[in-house]
Amino acid sequence: MTHVAGVDPRTATPLPAVTEETPDHQVDTIAEHAAAASAGLEAMGRDGRGELLDAMAEAVEQHRDELVRTAALETGFATAKLDGELTRAAYQLRFFADVIRDGSYLEATIDRAGTTPMGPRPDLRRMLVPIGPVAVFGASNFPFAFSVLGGDTASALAAGSPVVVKAHASHPATSKLSFDVLAEAAAQTPAPEGVIGIAYGRDAGAHLVAHPAIQAVGFTGSLSGGKALLDIINRRTDPIPFYGELSSLNPVIVTPAAAAERGDTIGADLVASFTLGAGQLCTKPGLVLVPDNAAGDALAGAVRKALADVAAAPLLNERIFDSYRSGTRDLREHRHLATLGDPGEDLTDAGFTVEPIAFETAVANLHEDLVTEIFGPVTVLVRYPAADVEAATRSTLEVLPHSLTATILHGADEDALVARLTEITRSAAGRIVYNGFPTGVAVSWAQTHGGPWPSTNSLHTSVGATAIRRFLRPVTYQNAPESVLPEELRDGFGAIVRRLNGVLMLPG
Repeated sequence: MTHVAGVDPRTATPLPAVTEETPDHQVDTIAEHAAAASAGLEAMGRDGRGELLDAMAEAVEQHRDELVRTAALETGFATAKLDGELTRAAYQLRFFADVIRDGSYLEATIDRAGTTPMGPRPDLRRMLVPIGPVAVFGASNFPFAFSVLGGDTASALAAGSPVVVKAHASHPATSKLSFDVLAEAAAQTPAPEGVIGIAYGRDAGAHLVAHPAIQAVGFTGSLSGGKALLDIINRRTDPIPFYGELSSLNPVIVTPAAAAERGDTIGADLVASFTLGAGQLCTKPGLVLVPDNAAGDALAGAVRKALADVAAAPLLNERIFDSYRSGTRDLREHRHLATLGDPGEDLTDAGFTVEPIAFETAVANLHEDLVTEIFGPVTVLVRYPAADVEAATRSTLEVLPHSLTATILHGADEDALVARLTEITRSAAGRIVYNGFPTGVAVSWAQTHGGPWPSTNSLHTSVGATAIRRFLRPVTYQNAPESVLPEELRDGFGAIVRRLNGVLMLPG
């Protein structure tokens, strides 16, 4: 049987084995336990599941030092970055506890029997119910916020759907420790056994997705990995929802006025953004439209200067490292690209460590081979004629794959221009950022972390309150006796927002 072990990316040194790859028969058992736990998890109700999530958040906090220390060894990320990410993960668990206590996510709706222009209407009562066990695939670049402790796990459990996590190969020890923390916390509550499970290994992940007990998949990773899982789903007897966050370049548009007003600041902030976490963020700005004038030159100069002060950093694993080296090598050799600064040579004696780099080209040269996502600390500045930022934005978005975000950096008196740029970019991204950078995704009620294909393949978000919607399905009860109705649909219940005969009714 194959052992599962991480690698220290700072030295490329294998770490001690954590566990063994999960064989198919054990995956079957884990999935079946999750299915058996479904009814009990739903029966806990909103308050019970809220207590479960709060208990998990508290356990995460109690094990903070051990979790951060383990993740630092496997990912090469700074402890400050990981500490902040763990804070986010604990907050996210508590946030979803509040979401389900609020109850509006249920979309509880009652249409009482009556006469309509179409004729008599029966009594109809509708709400969202758990979809069933969910397979969650941990992300390489967020060992806490988008992995075992992450948003897919939190939102699925909140919905009442048990979770089986496929641990990421880049941080198996972190994944195992995270799972142990959650499982121990769940055991201290009335939650049924099997509400959270874990599997290790690529084959185990494929078998998990094919298992008939699994009713949805949450995935954060590469486009190729997402397509492979979709192929498995499409071969199932009963295809299921797949919610994948896959690929994103996140264009940034710098207007002429913005470049003139604060080009130096934008250049420095851009470098800070695309090198954050060694550039291994799905919201990293990978392409930046900059005016081709003196202000744009100054901005590019600020990028060059800021790059000189950024230290080399390790990438998460050998696959990302090799992809970064080959991708940036191709860009260096491209006849229409110039390099900003001196990136130096590959640091072959320092594990998976790489230098950050930026490139520059003209918008007229932009085509498909310059708009491929490269995971790591790299971006491309695209210079456009300063008189026509709108035309440049349109032509760029025609070539660029759709993204999670689009950013507009504008001047003080450009309301009309910003409105037109917003209209141009809205169809290309799920979140539009103004006078800021897209790295950083707040957990909140209004957040969207998703976008048109290939950034994601769904109309939903993986961050924020409505992430819970992915793991729910609607059920309507027609002329149902009150005894079979969920309490949120009964006549005397008034603790949550409901819609009664088309009128929104507030709690109370």
